[in-house]
Amino acid sequence: MARSLSLRTLGLAAALAAAALAPPLAAGLSTSARAQEPNRILNASYDISRELFETVNAGFREAYRAANGTEVTVDQSHGGSSKQARAILEGLEADVVTFNQVTDVDALVRGGFVAADWQTRFPHQASPYYSLPAFLVRAGNPKNIRNWDDLVRDDVKVVFPNPKTSGNARYTYLAATAFAREAFGGDEEKVEAFLVKLFDNVPVFDTGGRAATTTFVEREIGDVLITFEAETRGIAREFGAERFETVVPPVSLLAEFPVAVVDRVAERRGTQALAKAYLDYLYTPGGQRLIARNGNRVRDEAVAREFAAEFPETRLLTVEDVFGGWQKVQEEQFASGGALDRIYGDR
Repeated sequence: MARSLSLRTLGLAAALAAAALAPPLAAGLSTSARAQEPNRILNASYDISRELFETVNAGFREAYRAANGTEVTVDQSHGGSSKQARAILEGLEADVVTFNQVTDVDALVRGGFVAADWQTRFPHQASPYYSLPAFLVRAGNPKNIRNWDDLVRDDVKVVFPNPKTSGNARYTYLAATAFAREAFGGDEEKVEAFLVKLFDNVPVFDTGGRAATTTFVEREIGDVLITFEAETRGIAREFGAERFETVVPPVSLLAEFPVAVVDRVAERRGTQALAKAYLDYLYTPGGQRLIARNGNRVRDEAVAREFAAEFPETRLLTVEDVFGGWQKVQEEQFASGGALDRIYGDR
């Protein structure tokens, strides 16, 4: 499927957005203007989901018009998932969020923007699709990168964004940790040494997934880019299979994409019904097909079968099984002084 905007163009847009994200401008509308448009919602999403929601939003508008005879508008704001959560806490008036990390929605719960029971309001714990950290390598895979242990070789340079600012990179960090725990039988000293070596092999830490893509694709830095499988497929589609190929490792980590209505904003603006309808659409067969066409693995079994040949088999570990759930991940891995701080150091 052709894209209306190239990743090349959007890479520049991402860099500009990362330099200065002003919450009202991210929506393209002032607060007062948005308050007067109850048929217009803002979706705050993660960094690399631009093309996905460009497609999804068009499908939703058509479906909503057919069902209700009403025209609606969906605006988008994109950035690192954690940055987006902070922007909402600081004033970005998003009606819905489509994030890539449960902890970022939970931050909005703590701030009073999202209901505590948000995961029960939609199927599959409010995650309509999923993916996994995968590898994008240069054509022919000259370094023969197949699995996580290849990433710590002295001859391999790895590109992924900063886990302190990117939910995408946090999944990379957790997937690498999960692999190392299995490989070293839970020996935490060896696990930490593995992760330190992995981080040492990263020549530059960008703030978000799209900037890391630009580093790998445009600046031609690194031998392998680690990002969501959907992004690797999109890059290869955009820039050509003659330049890049996707490698799905034999084991990775289930990456879920939580969605929620931002109740505080939607209730004040009177957009609750539209916001819910938008997120409901992501679970419909039509919405699921659009999501699958953009390289994500979907929940609808019939739609998943339609696209099964496009997704290689892999064994997916889970945050719950490996780390004891997202709360423990936050406390033990990402909190100040946690494992990530020890490994990341002064980079």
